Amino acid sequence: MSTLGFSMGSLSAMMTQQSGLAKLQNQMALGLRVSTPADDPIAYVHIQELQRSQSESEQFAKNSTLAKNRLSLEEQAFVDMSSAMGRVRELVVSAGNTATLSDADRESIANELAQRLDEIQDIANRQDGNGEYLFSGYSTRTQPFTGGEGTPINYMGDQGARQLQISSTQRIADSHNGYEVFVDIPEGNGTFSTAVNMSNTGSGHIDVGSVVDRASWVPDDYTITFTSPTAYEITDGATPANVVQTGTYTAGSAITFNGVSVTVTGAPATGDTFTVNRSRNESVFDTIGQVVDLLRQPAGNATANAKLTSTLSGSLQQLDQATDHFLGVRAQVGTRLSALDSADASREAMDIDTASALSDLRDLDYAQALTKMNQQLVGLQAAQLSYSKISNLSLFNYLR
Repeated sequence: MSTLGFSMGSLSAMMTQQSGLAKLQNQMALGLRVSTPADDPIAYVHIQELQRSQSESEQFAKNSTLAKNRLSLEEQAFVDMSSAMGRVRELVVSAGNTATLSDADRESIANELAQRLDEIQDIANRQDGNGEYLFSGYSTRTQPFTGGEGTPINYMGDQGARQLQISSTQRIADSHNGYEVFVDIPEGNGTFSTAVNMSNTGSGHIDVGSVVDRASWVPDDYTITFTSPTAYEITDGATPANVVQTGTYTAGSAITFNGVSVTVTGAPATGDTFTVNRSRNESVFDTIGQVVDLLRQPAGNATANAKLTSTLSGSLQQLDQATDHFLGVRAQVGTRLSALDSADASREAMDIDTASALSDLRDLDYAQALTKMNQQLVGLQAAQLSYSKISNLSLFNYLR
């Protein structure tokens, strides 16, 4: 082989050693064994997949934090709601002392109830740290409840619930909509509700009633009409109405029909009516607002006191129904927070495994790299020495 050939071979070897050494130096500077597809094509593909998994996990973690923050605020709202509802119930119970309270006393109770109603509306209109309403459904920028101060309180949000993805297979709602929480509360005992006709002229009042045989209950709107002070008939909600039952009235005795039982007390007048209606829903705002309006009306005679007693009795039951309803929703909040904690724990464990796998594929083993660098340096020095000696040879060296 010619001297030129040896020289070119040595130069090529030296360049190869320099390239390898530069690559090692770059890897040591970055701390990465694989940073481009050329370093290790198969490993690079897996690294991309693991990095994508890490990015998804980071987004899931952000979603989980957002959901936790909103649900924690909702939990606090129910704590405050419980305190407010407890005071409302105390006030309604005290308003039932018809024998000792004057109209002025009832007005005073009504005024505090109105304040508590405002407080509950404020709770229902709470916002999170981003200014989004907790109870508006999807419409988080829309104030959920408007009205008040003598006008009906209406729900302005929607009936949805924003779902946040907290893992590749799991989504969770970050709140409850206001309709579900504050409006969709079953009336009465959840099966039926009772009421007194405000046009009655007698002193009869009706209790909240009870279900004695649920299988016999026929959901409908029934009217108990007193055909005389000692006789009644029950009609359904059909047009024309059908007579379901007739009977003799004895004050304080139960009237039982279609699997339910109600008790009328006092002295109803001929033509007085009471209703036993299938349960629908009633917002907590309407329940409290109706009591406020009732307490601001003059009382003091037997007829007015009977209406007050019946209405307050029904309102107390409705307040208890609302409180139980809030407890049920609050339990759902607790369940969601628990699910978030479990998802966070699973995700954090997976993140550790992903980081470990990514490190094994991508990160540089410095001890191994230093050993290889020393080998590259020795090889480079040898190539440089060889090239130096060969490049100094010429034809005159052989002609001496």
